[in-house]
Amino acid sequence: MNRILLLNPGPVTLSKRVRQALLREDMCHREMEFAALTQDIKSRLNRVYPDARDQFESVLLTGSGTCAVEAMLSSLVPTFGKALVVSNGVYGERMAAMLAAHRKPFIQIKADWTTPIDLKRVEQQLASDNKISHVLSVHHETTSGRLNDIPALGQLCKVYNKPLLLDAVSSFGGEYIDWHNWSLGAVAGTANKCLHGVPGMAFVLVDKTRLRQGHSHTLYLDLFKYYQEQQNGFSPFTQAVQVAFALQEALRELEETGGWQARHAQYRRLSTQIRQTLNDLGVRQLLNEASYASMLTSFYLPEGMRYNTLHDSMRQAGFVIYAGQGALADKIFRIANMGDIQADDLQNLLETFTRIFGKNNG
Repeated sequence: MNRILLLNPGPVTLSKRVRQALLREDMCHREMEFAALTQDIKSRLNRVYPDARDQFESVLLTGSGTCAVEAMLSSLVPTFGKALVVSNGVYGERMAAMLAAHRKPFIQIKADWTTPIDLKRVEQQLASDNKISHVLSVHHETTSGRLNDIPALGQLCKVYNKPLLLDAVSSFGGEYIDWHNWSLGAVAGTANKCLHGVPGMAFVLVDKTRLRQGHSHTLYLDLFKYYQEQQNGFSPFTQAVQVAFALQEALRELEETGGWQARHAQYRRLSTQIRQTLNDLGVRQLLNEASYASMLTSFYLPEGMRYNTLHDSMRQAGFVIYAGQGALADKIFRIANMGDIQADDLQNLLETFTRIFGKNNG
């Protein structure tokens, strides 16, 4: 079977060892062997960022990254509290939708999907509204590929003594996270993006002092319940056993290859070559260079080129790319550079770009 390289922002192309881990023996999730596996994964997640180890603890859930974010918000924002959602894309707006679904009070400061989060309005809101209990935002907003200015937002949260609940689904394991200075209350992540695992398992690293019983109005997403039971390695509901094996192997691979810093450096090398090649071919980026995260870039579709045509041409060459969302759907395409991308994969990709976009320019 021909290799298809996934250039969408998760799930990613798996390494051989992670794929092989899916073939491990069948196991009951109530056996001690699986409890030991759970404890090992939790320990490895806590070590991805060593500064998180003392104050934060990982909680594992079976589900997508959205599952982890919703568990985080529904379990940590109290009904008597008030959340401030700071958004500039689909996933920030999704956080607001979650709060609305759970009937949690909130206000939202929205910026355009192509602009930075509005820190001036955030400071004004925090200064004028003492009812705000939590601040919510997205680290890497994959709508555009922007790495939001969480250092500045986190400093505001610290000044006003508000915990920041961070959606790091598309950055955990690939970008810097400051566990001491961003006023973090919890951070949500997933197996199948920068960690290079498979879809089906997500997690929240939560400040242990902020977990309280009774905030969650759901059974399945009650983070406190998971936290309690996972002290012994078990979970209140069936976990994705094979996905857990793959996540364990992906975390081992991350550690053995230099941790998040080495992965970030690799992403930077890949994205730089991708951007340079497309820029040389006249394909413009949606954002300025300094705004992007290391693992995804958004580009304008060249005049006269439809996304479906580009997608199909790339797919025929062995690459899966990603469309824009909402109002950007007919304007941009996105290229992610996570997963098992080898040197010959990159060379083939750059040659494919030259063939497709060079023809378009000609």
